[in-house]
Amino acid sequence: MELQALARRLPLPPLDLVDVDADPQLRRRHGLDVPVLLLDGLVVCRHRLDADELRRLLTARRSLSPESGAGAS
Repeated sequence: MELQALARRLPLPPLDLVDVDADPQLRRRHGLDVPVLLLDGLVVCRHRLDADELRRLLTARRSLSPESGAGAS
């Protein structure tokens, strides 16, 4: 799995695997655009892992987290 390979190089948040086809609402939302990877409820990529985009979003997310010191006075 590509995410497992990426996780060896980059810390990833916990993953939840969800069967889109088992949930009518998710099936309507994503249709045939599976697999889909979401981060904080936003689509990162569909069909294939976009490792560069995921890395960019995770880096931005860490820079905004309280423990990073961003925004501290």
